Amino acid sequence: MAITNTTPESKNQEWGFWGTIGHHGDAAIAWPIAINTISDATQLPVETVAIFLDSRHGRHFADDVANELATGKVIADAIGAATARWMDWRISARTAHETGIPRG
Repeated sequence: MAITNTTPESKNQEWGFWGTIGHHGDAAIAWPIAINTISDATQLPVETVAIFLDSRHGRHFADDVANELATGKVIADAIGAATARWMDWRISARTAHETGIPRG
């Protein structure tokens, strides 16, 4: 996975993914990995993924990543495992509206 210099910055470093994952490791390292992993999995632009990660759903995603870290995984593998699990879930119309992620 190639991390580019065009990764958008978090606009919610207190909460969301950034604020939550910062309690478990270096958010500056985890953020671009999460952006690119989720973008690759969903085929959505990195800007859309950043909106998701800055939302309350991003906070819950970070909790899932933290659970994976607790099993001994390194950050990239923990993010990959959480992404795979979340990809099995379906997005409701409400969540699509709140996050910008397409329904389905």
